[in-house]
Amino acid sequence: MIIVIQCTDQIGLVAAISALLAEKKMNITAMQEHVDNVEKLFFMRLEVDGATVDHSIYKDLEQILPKGALIKINPGTAKKIVVLVTKEYHCLADILIRNHFNTLSAAVQCVVGNHIVLKDICDRFDIPFHYVPFEGDAVDFENRLLNTVESYEFDYLVLAKFMRILSGGFVERFSRRIINIHHSFLPAFAGASPYRQAYERGVKLIGATAHYVTNELDEGPIIAQQIIPAGHSFTVADMVKAGQEIETAVLARALKLVFDDRVFVFKNKTVVLE
Repeated sequence: MIIVIQCTDQIGLVAAISALLAEKKMNITAMQEHVDNVEKLFFMRLEVDGATVDHSIYKDLEQILPKGALIKINPGTAKKIVVLVTKEYHCLADILIRNHFNTLSAAVQCVVGNHIVLKDICDRFDIPFHYVPFEGDAVDFENRLLNTVESYEFDYLVLAKFMRILSGGFVERFSRRIINIHHSFLPAFAGASPYRQAYERGVKLIGATAHYVTNELDEGPIIAQQIIPAGHSFTVADMVKAGQEIETAVLARALKLVFDDRVFVFKNKTVVLE
């Protein structure tokens, strides 16, 4: 069982939590904690086991933690995800392979695409694919998209190169549950065509960023980032090819961190306990 805690910092929190778990005959097998001294916030992730896992621990923790503490208890079951795509296959293919071999820490419920291009790879992995084309206006499209995704139970929406901007209403409906991979090292080159922007700027490093989606385009809390060198001889096509590899790696890392309950969000930042 995984327990994650976010609350106002105060002296004695680690001791109090440890004592409570010991009293419940629950053994701590792993623990990470962090204190943000500026915000006066405490973050903790625990892995615990015991002869009998006592799920009443939530109320007991509320009693010993500062008022307003955020507590999440995960019994260890895999998360459920719905993946949104357009035409690019690299991130989706990686997700489907990890899902097939049970290394994703999540179960893919379905894939939804606004183009039909990626249906074939989903069929090969026996994953339902739903084609929701962008027809009519944006409101009509989002209503059809919403009807499709909400026909499934899921914990997160993963935008695996889904090249449509979602409305504020859609994003708010799934607050902190939408994860996107952006093809640049944010905050540099936000928005469209970041590799062309990078090429025209003559940068020597390119990267990718996985982040939570918010109403501000490409401004959500960052989960994971990575960069690679870009030589002076790189064309835009070279940057795109290299970028696709790093996008795949960064999204995979970010999903693993989120699905393992290692990511805490406050304001527009994250704390990642690895």
